[in-house]
Amino acid sequence: MNLPRGWELVLLVAVIVLLFGAKRLPDAARGVGRSLRIFKAETKGLTDDGESKPDELPAAPEASTPAPKDEPAPERTES
Repeated sequence: MNLPRGWELVLLVAVIVLLFGAKRLPDAARGVGRSLRIFKAETKGLTDDGESKPDELPAAPEASTPAPKDEPAPERTES
């Protein structure tokens, strides 16, 4: 596949500006960006096949373990 050279890119950009107009290009680019973002999210969803990854699982609340009854709890000393 041959990539376009510099003058071909300039010609392509000029044709796009003539077709759409300079005022509509930012809106068109924004729409393309949104579409690509949605497409990327959907393809990622298809590849995941509904399986959740370990880092996506909800975190379990940490249970505080009480001190054993035969040992006294450590005392706090203020400095």
